[in-house]
Amino acid sequence: MSVPYFYEPLVAPGLTHFTLSEESSKHAIQVLRLQEGDRLDITNGKGDLLEATIQSADKKNTVVKVQQQKSITAPAQKIILGISVLKNATRLEWLFEKATEMGVTQIVPLICHRTIHERFKMERMQGILQSAMIQSQQVWLPQLSVPQSFHHFLQNTQATQKLIAHCEESDKVNIKNITPSSDLALLIGPEGDFTPDEIQAAILAQYIPIHLGPTRLRTETAGIFALSVLKIF
Repeated sequence: MSVPYFYEPLVAPGLTHFTLSEESSKHAIQVLRLQEGDRLDITNGKGDLLEATIQSADKKNTVVKVQQQKSITAPAQKIILGISVLKNATRLEWLFEKATEMGVTQIVPLICHRTIHERFKMERMQGILQSAMIQSQQVWLPQLSVPQSFHHFLQNTQATQKLIAHCEESDKVNIKNITPSSDLALLIGPEGDFTPDEIQAAILAQYIPIHLGPTRLRTETAGIFALSVLKIF
Protein backbone atom coordinates (compact mmCIF):
# COMPACT_ATOMS: atom_id res chain seq x y z
CA MET A 1 0.00 0.00 0.00
CA SER A 2 1.37 3.41 -0.99
CA VAL A 3 1.96 6.09 1.63
CA PRO A 4 -0.82 8.73 1.73
CA TYR A 5 0.24 11.98 0.08
CA PHE A 6 -0.89 15.47 1.09
CA TYR A 7 -0.49 19.01 -0.21
CA GLU A 8 0.14 21.67 2.42
CA PRO A 9 1.43 24.97 1.00
CA LEU A 10 2.59 26.21 4.42
CA VAL A 11 5.05 23.42 5.21
CA ALA A 12 8.70 24.43 5.08
CA PRO A 13 12.11 22.89 5.67
CA GLY A 14 13.23 22.82 9.28
CA LEU A 15 9.89 21.95 10.85
CA THR A 16 9.78 19.20 13.45
CA HIS A 17 5.99 19.21 13.83
CA PHE A 18 3.15 20.42 11.65
CA THR A 19 -0.62 20.72 12.01
CA LEU A 20 -2.50 19.62 8.92
CA SER A 21 -5.20 21.88 7.50
CA GLU A 22 -8.77 21.01 8.42
CA GLU A 23 -9.37 19.64 4.93
CA SER A 24 -6.29 17.38 5.08
CA SER A 25 -7.07 16.35 8.65
CA LYS A 26 -10.59 15.30 7.73
CA HIS A 27 -9.37 13.33 4.73
CA ALA A 28 -6.63 11.63 6.74
CA ILE A 29 -8.76 10.66 9.73
CA GLN A 30 -12.29 10.21 8.41
CA VAL A 31 -11.63 9.03 4.84
CA LEU A 32 -8.31 7.21 5.02
CA ARG A 33 -8.84 6.12 8.65
CA LEU A 34 -5.26 6.96 9.60
CA GLN A 35 -4.29 6.66 13.24
CA GLU A 36 -1.50 7.77 15.54
CA GLY A 37 1.82 6.38 14.35
CA ASP A 38 0.72 6.02 10.73
CA ARG A 39 3.03 7.34 8.05
CA LEU A 40 2.24 10.04 5.49
CA ASP A 41 4.08 12.31 3.04
CA ILE A 42 3.54 16.06 2.70
CA THR A 43 4.65 18.47 -0.02
CA ASN A 44 4.30 22.22 -0.36
CA GLY A 45 4.37 22.06 -4.16
CA LYS A 46 7.67 23.95 -4.18
CA GLY A 47 10.04 21.00 -4.21
CA ASP A 48 9.95 20.06 -0.52
CA LEU A 49 8.86 16.62 0.68
CA LEU A 50 8.33 15.83 4.36
CA GLU A 51 8.02 12.25 5.56
CA ALA A 52 6.01 12.27 8.77
CA THR A 53 3.99 10.21 11.23
CA ILE A 54 0.75 11.14 12.93
CA GLN A 55 1.33 12.22 16.51
CA SER A 56 -2.19 13.39 17.32
CA ALA A 57 -5.12 12.21 15.20
CA ASP A 58 -7.95 14.74 15.03
CA LYS A 59 -10.44 15.31 12.23
CA LYS A 60 -9.85 19.07 12.37
CA ASN A 61 -6.30 19.51 13.64
CA THR A 62 -4.11 16.47 13.06
CA VAL A 63 -0.54 16.99 14.28
CA VAL A 64 2.30 15.15 12.57
CA LYS A 65 5.91 14.66 13.55
CA VAL A 66 8.43 15.17 10.77
CA GLN A 67 10.80 12.22 10.43
CA GLN A 68 12.72 13.20 7.31
CA GLN A 69 12.88 16.10 4.86
CA LYS A 70 13.91 16.22 1.23
CA SER A 71 14.36 19.11 -1.18
CA ILE A 72 13.92 17.99 -4.77
CA THR A 73 15.17 20.14 -7.62
CA ALA A 74 12.71 21.30 -10.25
CA PRO A 75 12.46 19.23 -13.45
CA ALA A 76 15.17 20.07 -15.95
CA GLN A 77 12.63 20.87 -18.66
CA LYS A 78 10.37 23.91 -18.34
CA ILE A 79 7.16 23.75 -20.39
CA ILE A 80 4.70 26.66 -20.58
CA LEU A 81 1.36 25.61 -22.05
CA GLY A 82 -0.71 28.45 -23.45
CA ILE A 83 -4.09 26.97 -24.32
CA SER A 84 -7.48 28.41 -25.16
CA VAL A 85 -10.21 28.39 -22.55
CA LEU A 86 -13.07 26.04 -23.50
CA LYS A 87 -16.81 26.50 -23.15
CA ASN A 88 -17.06 22.93 -21.84
CA ALA A 89 -15.44 23.29 -18.42
CA THR A 90 -15.32 19.53 -17.86
CA ARG A 91 -13.04 19.04 -20.84
CA LEU A 92 -10.81 21.89 -19.71
CA GLU A 93 -10.59 20.38 -16.23
CA TRP A 94 -9.55 17.05 -17.76
CA LEU A 95 -6.84 18.79 -19.72
CA PHE A 96 -5.49 20.60 -16.66
CA GLU A 97 -5.46 17.37 -14.67
CA LYS A 98 -3.57 15.41 -17.32
CA ALA A 99 -1.13 18.22 -18.09
CA THR A 100 -0.26 18.38 -14.39
CA GLU A 101 0.25 14.63 -14.20
CA MET A 102 2.62 14.95 -17.16
CA GLY A 103 4.74 17.53 -15.38
CA VAL A 104 3.91 20.79 -17.18
CA THR A 105 5.53 23.81 -15.51
CA GLN A 106 2.94 26.50 -16.18
CA ILE A 107 -0.55 26.63 -17.67
CA VAL A 108 -1.81 29.88 -19.18
CA PRO A 109 -5.52 29.93 -20.13
CA LEU A 110 -5.89 32.02 -23.28
CA ILE A 111 -8.68 34.18 -24.63
CA CYS A 112 -8.35 34.02 -28.40
CA HIS A 113 -10.49 35.62 -31.09
CA ARG A 114 -12.52 32.43 -31.55
CA THR A 115 -12.58 31.38 -27.91
CA ILE A 116 -16.06 30.62 -26.61
CA HIS A 117 -16.14 30.31 -22.85
CA GLU A 118 -18.08 30.82 -19.67
CA ARG A 119 -16.67 32.21 -16.43
CA PHE A 120 -13.27 30.73 -15.60
CA LYS A 121 -13.37 29.25 -12.09
CA MET A 122 -9.85 29.93 -10.91
CA GLU A 123 -10.21 28.39 -7.45
CA ARG A 124 -11.70 25.17 -8.80
CA MET A 125 -9.02 24.87 -11.49
CA GLN A 126 -6.31 25.44 -8.90
CA GLY A 127 -7.80 22.64 -6.83
CA ILE A 128 -7.68 20.30 -9.83
CA LEU A 129 -3.98 21.02 -10.29
CA GLN A 130 -3.34 20.32 -6.61
CA SER A 131 -5.27 17.04 -6.70
CA ALA A 132 -3.45 15.92 -9.85
CA MET A 133 -0.07 16.74 -8.29
CA ILE A 134 -0.96 14.67 -5.23
CA GLN A 135 -2.31 11.78 -7.31
CA SER A 136 0.88 11.64 -9.39
CA GLN A 137 3.03 12.15 -6.25
CA GLN A 138 4.96 15.14 -7.51
CA VAL A 139 6.51 17.90 -5.41
CA TRP A 140 6.28 20.75 -7.91
CA LEU A 141 2.86 22.32 -8.45
CA PRO A 142 2.37 23.89 -11.90
CA GLN A 143 1.79 27.61 -11.94
CA LEU A 144 -1.72 28.50 -13.08
CA SER A 145 -2.03 31.96 -14.58
CA VAL A 146 -5.21 33.98 -14.75
CA PRO A 147 -6.81 33.96 -18.22
CA GLN A 148 -5.15 36.43 -20.55
CA SER A 149 -5.43 37.52 -24.15
CA PHE A 150 -3.52 35.71 -26.84
CA HIS A 151 -1.54 38.84 -27.69
CA HIS A 152 -0.65 39.47 -24.05
CA PHE A 153 0.81 35.96 -23.93
CA LEU A 154 2.90 36.61 -27.04
CA GLN A 155 4.28 39.83 -25.60
CA ASN A 156 5.05 38.56 -22.12
CA THR A 157 6.13 34.92 -22.45
CA GLN A 158 9.81 34.17 -22.89
CA ALA A 159 11.15 30.77 -23.92
CA THR A 160 14.10 29.40 -25.84
CA GLN A 161 11.80 27.36 -28.09
CA LYS A 162 8.35 28.59 -29.08
CA LEU A 163 5.79 26.44 -30.92
CA ILE A 164 2.27 27.06 -32.20
CA ALA A 165 -0.01 24.24 -33.38
CA HIS A 166 -2.68 25.23 -35.88
CA CYS A 167 -4.79 23.76 -38.70
CA GLU A 168 -4.34 26.37 -41.44
CA GLU A 169 -2.84 25.24 -44.75
CA SER A 170 0.73 26.52 -44.60
CA ASP A 171 4.30 25.39 -44.08
CA LYS A 172 4.46 23.58 -40.75
CA VAL A 173 6.90 21.25 -39.06
CA ASN A 174 5.75 17.79 -38.04
CA ILE A 175 5.85 17.74 -34.25
CA LYS A 176 7.65 14.39 -34.38
CA ASN A 177 10.54 16.14 -36.13
CA ILE A 178 10.88 18.68 -33.34
CA THR A 179 13.77 18.26 -30.93
CA PRO A 180 12.29 19.70 -27.72
CA SER A 181 14.40 22.10 -25.71
CA SER A 182 14.63 22.38 -21.94
CA ASP A 183 12.72 25.67 -22.08
CA LEU A 184 9.71 25.79 -24.38
CA ALA A 185 6.36 27.49 -24.83
CA LEU A 186 3.53 25.70 -26.63
CA LEU A 187 0.41 27.36 -28.03
CA ILE A 188 -2.83 25.42 -28.59
CA GLY A 189 -5.86 27.26 -29.93
CA PRO A 190 -9.64 27.05 -29.53
CA GLU A 191 -11.74 24.54 -31.41
CA GLY A 192 -12.30 27.10 -34.16
CA ASP A 193 -8.49 27.32 -34.37
CA PHE A 194 -6.35 30.43 -34.26
CA THR A 195 -7.21 33.11 -36.80
CA PRO A 196 -4.74 33.81 -39.64
CA ASP A 197 -3.88 37.11 -37.93
CA GLU A 198 -3.09 35.32 -34.66
CA ILE A 199 -0.93 32.78 -36.45
CA GLN A 200 0.96 35.54 -38.24
CA ALA A 201 1.45 37.44 -34.97
CA ALA A 202 2.90 34.30 -33.38
CA ILE A 203 5.26 33.75 -36.31
CA LEU A 204 6.45 37.37 -36.01
CA ALA A 205 7.10 36.60 -32.32
CA GLN A 206 9.40 33.73 -33.41
CA TYR A 207 6.92 30.88 -32.89
CA ILE A 208 7.44 27.85 -35.13
CA PRO A 209 4.21 26.51 -36.70
CA ILE A 210 3.75 22.78 -36.14
CA HIS A 211 1.17 20.19 -37.10
CA LEU A 212 0.01 17.28 -34.97
CA GLY A 213 -0.88 14.74 -37.63
CA PRO A 214 -3.49 14.13 -40.33
CA THR A 215 -6.61 14.37 -38.15
CA ARG A 216 -8.20 17.45 -36.63
CA LEU A 217 -7.96 17.21 -32.84
CA ARG A 218 -10.05 18.76 -30.11
CA THR A 219 -8.24 21.40 -28.10
CA GLU A 220 -7.71 19.20 -25.04
CA THR A 221 -6.60 16.23 -27.16
CA ALA A 222 -4.15 18.41 -29.07
CA GLY A 223 -2.68 19.73 -25.84
CA ILE A 224 -2.08 16.32 -24.29
CA PHE A 225 -0.79 14.78 -27.52
CA ALA A 226 1.70 17.62 -28.01
CA LEU A 227 2.91 17.40 -24.42
CA SER A 228 3.41 13.65 -24.73
CA VAL A 229 5.69 14.19 -27.72
CA LEU A 230 7.60 17.19 -26.36
CA LYS A 231 8.07 16.07 -22.75
CA ILE A 232 11.63 15.11 -21.87
CA PHE A 233 12.03 12.59 -19.05
